[in-house]
Amino acid sequence: MKILIAEDEPDIWKPYKIALEARNHEVVVTENGEECLEIYQQELLDQTKSSSSSSLSSKKTITTPITNNNGDDDNNDNTSPTLLPLPPFDVVVLDYRMPKRDGMEVAKKILELNPHQRIIFASAYVKETLEDSVKQLKQVVELMQKPFEADALVDTIEDKEVYQGLKKLMINVRQMDKESEPTEEHIKDLFEGLRKIQKGRTF
Repeated sequence: MKILIAEDEPDIWKPYKIALEARNHEVVVTENGEECLEIYQQELLDQTKSSSSSSLSSKKTITTPITNNNGDDDNNDNTSPTLLPLPPFDVVVLDYRMPKRDGMEVAKKILELNPHQRIIFASAYVKETLEDSVKQLKQVVELMQKPFEADALVDTIEDKEVYQGLKKLMINVRQMDKESEPTEEHIKDLFEGLRKIQKGRTF
């Protein structure tokens, strides 16, 4: 897997990198949000150039329906499925609080570029981060509560069931978005659902 990590403290990201590379993953590390976004955009650009030079049949893409602002499928006759390139990274791990651009700001931009990108927030404030992601990103992203061991990160990244489970939680988030701001009860339910999906590894 190809993994992008944004973490400003070398004492924290170095063990992550060592553990992931020991499992044969490719790891790119950035130490601030601005650099992370620049690398993500460059990788996406390189991937787009590469795929455009190959034949249409060999392009790696995801078919996704055009949606309206509420996240629902827009069934108007003049719409059709769009082709998005696969995310340039299998996983992006973002420190919630970073210099230059914080994790939430970076996540928002990344998801605008590719809404299928898998994102994991590393945060000491998981409930605050969850609430922030629901309000700003209009979706639930994976969370890991700092501090955590490198093995916990490896296990989470390699657990494909986690990302699939998030899709079920998204149904609840879309419903909240239609109603109003998420209530404390909504956030609590999402938090418990996320903890169950992530098998209680860090919270």
